[in-house]
Amino acid sequence: MMTNSILFLFSIAFYLFAVIAAYKWFGRMGLYVFTAISAILANIQVCKNIDLFGLSTTAGNVLYAASFLVTDILSEKYGKKAARKAVYVGIFTTVIFLVGMQGLLSFTPNASDLMDPPMQQIFGLVPRVALASLVGYMCSQTIDVALYHFIWKKTGDTERWLWLRNCGSTLTSQAVDTVVFTSIAFWGIYETGIFVSILLTTYLFKAIVAFCDTPFVYLARKIKVREED
Repeated sequence: MMTNSILFLFSIAFYLFAVIAAYKWFGRMGLYVFTAISAILANIQVCKNIDLFGLSTTAGNVLYAASFLVTDILSEKYGKKAARKAVYVGIFTTVIFLVGMQGLLSFTPNASDLMDPPMQQIFGLVPRVALASLVGYMCSQTIDVALYHFIWKKTGDTERWLWLRNCGSTLTSQAVDTVVFTSIAFWGIYETGIFVSILLTTYLFKAIVAFCDTPFVYLARKIKVREED
């Protein structure tokens, strides 16, 4: 049986390669689709609390952090407008998911239903988590796109400084996202010690993904795809 640490490393590779595959096969549309998928799955995954390398954190960090690779690729290849479109896709998807799931839970189940109790338990936390994710996503992705292009403007359109605009924008925006999301989603739910641990480790593991995704931005820069408007 694989440990959480091995699964964490596998997840990083899986999701980052999935972003590249989506872009290679489907172009910009593939990146927008990945954004929508990550907006839904990450809001579910983050409800699970796990231990990684002896530290307490949430399970949705890798997939959520991978969505920042999407906006960086779009910024690098197509500019600020295309990257902002991905942000809007993520916001729209999160809102539809939130409203749709709460509407579903509002239905009264019949006598033979077996799924309502576990669904209530799983998705009962979703409104607060989704709100936290939505606010954090709006703030952090806006900062990520703006900072990416600010660094780009200061350093020039060269591959040499690609790592700086990628890591600089992502690490900064991830810090904002972590503080906003964790405070809204988990303050008062967990004891202070666990809350602080989740806050610090959430950023730590997102930062690891941010460093790991840099080679994938270089790879995406070299990929040629046929774009269809």
